[in-house]
Amino acid sequence: MPANSGSAGTAPETSGLRDDALSSRGELTTTTPMVELIDVTKQYRSGSLSVDAIRGVSLRIEEGEFVAIIGPSGSGKSTLMHILGCLDHPSSGTYRLAGVDVSAMDEVDLALVRNKGIGFVFQQFNLLSNLSAWRNVELPLVYAGMERHTRKETALGSLARVDLADRANHRPNELSGGQQQRVAVARALVNEPTLILADEPTGNLDSSSAADVLGLLGELHRAGRTVVLITHDAQTAATAERIIRIKDGRVQSDEATSTAASNQ
Repeated sequence: MPANSGSAGTAPETSGLRDDALSSRGELTTTTPMVELIDVTKQYRSGSLSVDAIRGVSLRIEEGEFVAIIGPSGSGKSTLMHILGCLDHPSSGTYRLAGVDVSAMDEVDLALVRNKGIGFVFQQFNLLSNLSAWRNVELPLVYAGMERHTRKETALGSLARVDLADRANHRPNELSGGQQQRVAVARALVNEPTLILADEPTGNLDSSSAADVLGLLGELHRAGRTVVLITHDAQTAATAERIIRIKDGRVQSDEATSTAASNQ
């Protein structure tokens, strides 16, 4: 998969990070585990009521792995995804992203990492209905401070990578569900993130479109990106090289799949 040729404009320096594992623009550059959780918990409180969504989770995901996290509804997998994506903080324990303790990051650092280092793909495509496909893909580049004259070229290049160059000027309501999800994948890729987090990315798709999206995630993995797929479906999880099963907020098992064996 060809590299994106766009060059980002000057972005603000991070204010709280001085570790070489994160560049000054929020990009993840590491030879340590991409993800390391040590006894992480997440507790939600409402008055006197508390709910433990994550209970003492410890795991490592190496750079370049394709990992599926699977569990039933209410198992804590989406909470875990939000923690991995720096969308939420653990209540206790340690989360190191590219070797950097997330708790040491301020909001500026976190925003930069989410924009430059992590690509998000969700079940709900989260496309803006009044914008064309390329305009939707362009949005992370706007937030990253890329110069205006290079944004469209970069967004169109990202759409071409998911075989949607001919739909660049179509709005979401003019696209099928599978095409909308591919636009969402193009948006996730446009800043060349190292880590891809996909939360039930095939949940709203027919079997053919789902296969296309899973194929794209596999291509991203083979291109060297770390891919974490959150799902409740065993068949979807089997496309990854490793499956972490979670139930009641705890890791139940962690094992390689036949996909990993076939790639060796």
